[in-house]
Amino acid sequence: MLLENKIALITGGANGIGRATAKYFAREGAKVVLSDLDAEGLEKTCQEVVAAGGQATPVVGSVTRREDVQKMVDTAVETYGRLDILINNAGITRDALTTRIKNGELKMMPEEKWDQVIDVNLKGTWLCSQIAAVPMIEQKYGRIVNTSSVAALGNIGQANYSASKAGVIGLTRTLALEWARYGIAVNCVAPGGVKTRMTAAIPEKIMAHLLEQIPYRRLAEPEEIAAVHAFLVSDMASYITGQVIFVDGGLKVG
Repeated sequence: MLLENKIALITGGANGIGRATAKYFAREGAKVVLSDLDAEGLEKTCQEVVAAGGQATPVVGSVTRREDVQKMVDTAVETYGRLDILINNAGITRDALTTRIKNGELKMMPEEKWDQVIDVNLKGTWLCSQIAAVPMIEQKYGRIVNTSSVAALGNIGQANYSASKAGVIGLTRTLALEWARYGIAVNCVAPGGVKTRMTAAIPEKIMAHLLEQIPYRRLAEPEEIAAVHAFLVSDMASYITGQVIFVDGGLKVG
């Protein structure tokens, strides 16, 4: 098994990619600690992991609050004795055009939407990485995978989201440089469209247009992102750090 006896913390574990990654890691021998604000979804993920023969521990909390993140990391160390892997998966969207004209009036993206997305997607990734690094530095071993997006390259109506995901790439590269001396690898996955609750809300007409742009003509399954997570935190990727892997069906090849 790829991850036998490894201990992993996965944020945003209540649904979608987080749930798929938790189950994938458990099948590969890892014990998982899962965090999310969705307590019901978190419990369901844990039940599915346990039903498949794995071990999972839930922690309800926000990646934007230091005390919550500290609890996540402490739970992993106190329950399983160490923390080997962090998957920074938690993320949100709050789409709005930066500026637009409506009924002759200039409208702006609400500052609240900007702050919410930057807080969860970028600050949350930084905060979780910083706190998880403490036990990893002590044990001279760690694997961190952050979540960016093809939207990091720019996307209409997502100035906040694109900025946050571009920031995650810069953060990934910086942490990889700073923490290599401690045996910690930091990489980043940048998915395209994935079958999650987030994409399920996309209107049919817009989804059809999106699919036309993807060479594979389909969205990714959450398990396909989970497989990349598993590779990057396994010994097969032991000499890979500071990299961004686009998992987008060829969307951004051009």
